[in-house]
Amino acid sequence: MKIVVTSIFVQDQDKALEFYTETLGFVKKHDVPSGEFRWITLVSPDDQDGTELLLEPNDHPAAKEYQQKLFADGIPVTMFGVADIHKEYKELVEKGVKFTMEPTEMGEVTIAVFDDTCGNLIQIIEQ
Repeated sequence: MKIVVTSIFVQDQDKALEFYTETLGFVKKHDVPSGEFRWITLVSPDDQDGTELLLEPNDHPAAKEYQQKLFADGIPVTMFGVADIHKEYKELVEKGVKFTMEPTEMGEVTIAVFDDTCGNLIQIIEQ
């Protein structure tokens, strides 16, 4: 068994698609109408057959509450791995990304947390 798709709730699918592709560099794999919303998945440019990230609309009241409470408490919804966290941090700051935690050593790993502009905090990690 392996993880094929994982999802994050987003407030606006178009805004999320733009941020995750243009700012973070993910590649759109699927963009299919699904009722009033779309099935939008993204993949890493280095692993286009790997795990897909679904940009899930937070239309359900429970999804909105879940997303808002995690954000308010400073809890990241997911984690992305990077090869060089200091380089990634610098590049993202230059693109206007707002970080809530600068690169910080935590034992054998270094992490940072940023706001994805779509209602989520995202953690990046260098191992």
